[in-house]
Amino acid sequence: MNRLKLCESEYRFGAIVWENEPLGSGELVTLCEQQLGWKKSTTYTVLKKLCERGILKNENALVTALVPQAQVQKFESEQFINRTFGGSLPGFITAFMNDKKLSRQEAEQLKKLIDSYKED
Repeated sequence: MNRLKLCESEYRFGAIVWENEPLGSGELVTLCEQQLGWKKSTTYTVLKKLCERGILKNENALVTALVPQAQVQKFESEQFINRTFGGSLPGFITAFMNDKKLSRQEAEQLKKLIDSYKED
């Protein structure tokens, strides 16, 4: 599952693909130049690396994702919570909230979300 671990630049690159797929490799080069300031060679190097890891596919100069963005986000989130909070979601939420306040509507949305994931 380590293949889903993306560094910051790989994730930003993947986000361009996820937002625009399917897209031609030439269009990807243009978008990466505009959004990331990358040269063509950098774009193709990262594309090749993510294709080799099975995250993206470049077939006939058409780039698509093999792994959905949500799957990468889930993996990264779980890794962060495990590493930083010993896997404790309540520990993460406590640290994240610290001195923040929720509106009544936000609190209700979170309650509903938590209820939807409760074990029976």
